[in-house]
Amino acid sequence: MTDVRQRLLARVIDEAASNGLADRSLRDVAAAIGSSHRMLHYHFGSRAGLVAAIVHEVEARQRLLLAELAKTTTDPGDLVLALWARLSTAEMLPYVRLFFECIASTAVTTTAERHLTDPWLRSGAAVAATIGADVDMVDLQLGVAVTRGLLIDVLTTGDATPATKALERYVSLWLGRRGSE
Repeated sequence: MTDVRQRLLARVIDEAASNGLADRSLRDVAAAIGSSHRMLHYHFGSRAGLVAAIVHEVEARQRLLLAELAKTTTDPGDLVLALWARLSTAEMLPYVRLFFECIASTAVTTTAERHLTDPWLRSGAAVAATIGADVDMVDLQLGVAVTRGLLIDVLTTGDATPATKALERYVSLWLGRRGSE
């Protein structure tokens, strides 16, 4: 990604995380960040291309956070809970909301966009290898789904406490099942 495109995308993401994307046109988004719709069109092709870039960047940032957190613990349960603790903060929730808004706001059409879980599975497997943990891809996919569902709960209720308790229970069940195999 070119530096200009990356900086433009970062500005769009921050602005859209603060003010939403909803039915805003490229012109509206460009005006909000002090750019032109032609620049957005040049770098992203269309509104759908911009939305896809937003989704991929927000998710990439979260996977990078996972990799960074893996440097602080080798315990899989602690790692999951540490990632949750960061994702469910008031600071991160606008970006989580933006991710879900983007997913809901446009028809996702390309193969890469339809498989939004695959990068998490690859990252999760890589992190598991890094910390020396065994990984079951079905468990990993379930963990992604549980986390996304609980993030939606936090966004809709505004309260992370019940979702955090639910994730702690899930991790306990997951680790207990792994220990009995």
